[in-house]
Amino acid sequence: MPPSMMTAMLLDAPGRPLRKASLPVPVPQGQEILIRVSACAVCRTDLHIVDGELPPHLLPLVPGHQVVGLVARAGPLAQRFRLGQRVGLPWLGGSCNACPFCVRGRENLCDRPVFTGYDRHGGYAEYTLADERYCFELPYAYEDVAAAPLLCAGLIGYRAYAMADRAHRLGFYGFGAAAHLVAQLALRHGREVLAFTRAGDTRSQEFALGLGAAWAGACGDTPPAPLDAALLFAPAGELVPQALAATGKGGIVVCAGIHMSDIPAFPYALLWGERMVRSVANLTRADGEEFFRQVAHGEVKSMTTVFPLEQANEALQALRSGQIEGAAVLVPEAAA
Repeated sequence: MPPSMMTAMLLDAPGRPLRKASLPVPVPQGQEILIRVSACAVCRTDLHIVDGELPPHLLPLVPGHQVVGLVARAGPLAQRFRLGQRVGLPWLGGSCNACPFCVRGRENLCDRPVFTGYDRHGGYAEYTLADERYCFELPYAYEDVAAAPLLCAGLIGYRAYAMADRAHRLGFYGFGAAAHLVAQLALRHGREVLAFTRAGDTRSQEFALGLGAAWAGACGDTPPAPLDAALLFAPAGELVPQALAATGKGGIVVCAGIHMSDIPAFPYALLWGERMVRSVANLTRADGEEFFRQVAHGEVKSMTTVFPLEQANEALQALRSGQIEGAAVLVPEAAA
């Protein structure tokens, strides 16, 4: 039986540190399930929410949308998972199933979406609620901490990777949580990986080379050969012209973040030659099912740095300052 109260890290207002709070454990209704959180990975989108770069939808807010945990209680209409079963909760926590996008199977573009850790409380807590229809059964090959980054870094990264189509030479701009996962998948598929990092960030460049990248350099450097596609995981609009300049004719530049600074003006010559710029918006449940099939046997290794739940502010600052290799993951004391 779940307790009546839980520890959570709460955002009262954008730009302020999270505070440790004691909150009532929520009771699931309808098709909701109550998840006892085992691990919650820290995402750059969490930073955008905490720092106010994304306008607040709910305050106070428990952030976090890469949640791994066990089903502790089920609502009266919830039948998909058994009590005690491990599940994963991603960014897309609900959709209307009625708008033109949902009807066409494009729920990632839903007109009335529900986002975990943004529209409803997320996983920076000991317990969280979720609509069971938007949760995933996770591969047994991953223990809880390793599985957590798969739920956004992996899923959004995979959607961006799929948009690169059959591109062979892939440039990854920003080599963090998403890039280090998707790069491994690309290498398994026989693609060539090139990593672009902040100037002087030799640590991330060595990290990328250690995973099998053929080349690593700074954003703005000229790669040894034109890219077939560039995947932008860094939220810096000025990288778009740089990526276009590094991409050959017919190439694709995919912007994978939910937030990005403004893209500066650039000459049409960079786009000419049937180059394409695309954005990734959220994910679909089909994306998740396909990605988890691709990595079902542990083919992709998560590199993680673990923080206790109460150190969520420290984890966010480490991500903000570029000190994390791979992904930061929060673990409640009871799950440690």
